[in-house]
Amino acid sequence: MKVTVIGYWGAYPAAGSATSGYLFEKDGFTMLVDCGSGVLSRLQQYKNIESIDAVVLSHYHHDHVADIGPLQYACLVKHTLAGTKGNLPIYGHDEVPRKLETLTHQHTKGVAYDPEKTLEVGPFTIQFQKTQHPVPCYGMRIEEGDNTVVYTADTGYFPEWASFARHADLLITDTNFYKGMDGKGPGHMTSTEAASIAAEAQVQELWLSHLPHFGKLTSLLQEAEDVFSGTIRLAEEGLSWSK
Repeated sequence: MKVTVIGYWGAYPAAGSATSGYLFEKDGFTMLVDCGSGVLSRLQQYKNIESIDAVVLSHYHHDHVADIGPLQYACLVKHTLAGTKGNLPIYGHDEVPRKLETLTHQHTKGVAYDPEKTLEVGPFTIQFQKTQHPVPCYGMRIEEGDNTVVYTADTGYFPEWASFARHADLLITDTNFYKGMDGKGPGHMTSTEAASIAAEAQVQELWLSHLPHFGKLTSLLQEAEDVFSGTIRLAEEGLSWSK
């Protein structure tokens, strides 16, 4: 199982970068989790568009879905040029009117997941955790064999994250604020809140992602290190983990 960061900024992409997007790969199967602004451009540095087997979305804010439209056009162009058929499944929840239906295009198919049930996507098994965010949003516990990666998506802190992330090999957290700030209103976490989840859940590695466009980003790392003694990394394009 391999995980690669494609985009990691919150709100909007910095120049030459992208907002939320993560590649999950196993035995030739490739799943994209979230598809924010800039993701399609940066994705092509690592994979051909036609090699993507599935997309899973946490929620419908633009910094997580802005490139779904370009992805749909890309699928159309690729299939037209190659003379092939088929639909790319794009999984999303059905809790916001008319959003799920936008995932269906000429060569993509929107598929509703039930957050109360386990979702099987290729070799991956996905469980969902509803987050604290202004709109319906779901974090994910993604498992393959003995390997577990937890992605919080966008969320304010709440204690249940520790049990959901228990003993994960890798925890990817929303880290949009610095120590001492209050992210509950916009529905995001601080560096120390993310690290406290990692510590209580006893995860092996923590990635701080969905990063802010202000302050000194290395301070997020330093603040988290005061709380969690395991491996911590600041998300960056191309950062990868495999096991």
